[in-house]
Amino acid sequence: MRPKTLPNQYVERRTRDKQSARITYVFALVASMAGIAVISTSSTAATQSTDLNAIIDGLQRKYSRMQGLEADFVQIYYGADGRVVRESGRLLLKRPGKARWEYSAPERKVFVSDGKNVFFHVFGEKNATRSSIKETADPQIPFLFLLGRGNLRRDFSRIEIATGEPAMGAGNHILRLFPKRAPEEFKQLLVEVSTASFEVRRMVIFERSGARMDFLLSNVRENYVAPDSRFQFTPPPGVIVKQAQ
Repeated sequence: MRPKTLPNQYVERRTRDKQSARITYVFALVASMAGIAVISTSSTAATQSTDLNAIIDGLQRKYSRMQGLEADFVQIYYGADGRVVRESGRLLLKRPGKARWEYSAPERKVFVSDGKNVFFHVFGEKNATRSSIKETADPQIPFLFLLGRGNLRRDFSRIEIATGEPAMGAGNHILRLFPKRAPEEFKQLLVEVSTASFEVRRMVIFERSGARMDFLLSNVRENYVAPDSRFQFTPPPGVIVKQAQ
């Protein structure tokens, strides 16, 4: 039986099928670049601005050309109450708009996007949910930016080199992004980028409640193009797919 305490409020809403998903994509925003304000408050503002633009341009070149991606992930939820929940599994992405998150620990569940609809199922439950990708609140959807969806400079009002947040990898840079339009729960996000390869290593979503969600990627296989069958959801025998309300 599924635990009552879950890593984030969005998954709870979907699996219980009580509320509709209403969060915009968060990370689905880093493709072709237009004009955005680059903010820096240090005495080396010109250098930081140059570095920031170089990182943005590097991300653009890398991910706008990528057709698919495979990686291991660790998802860590830090609750405002001090609760920490760690989950892990395997991620597949494919252009355009296809994603498959297979969670293996601590419970088995699957999140699948076929490019139009999103399906979510916890193994052992009798129901699965389906919702339009445009209405989905799941934090997994933002990773579609890795395949060139959205526009970083258009969709964020401010981007800066983050300070006060230690990088996981030596030489990595962390970008702090503030969205122009976001749901009430969403505050800002961080993206940790390797300046050597422009590979995204970590993403962090901050909620206004004080909670945060960290996604860590490893064993990344770039330009791996999985078959379309991997992005189709076939409910197990006896499982009913219900439209998210």
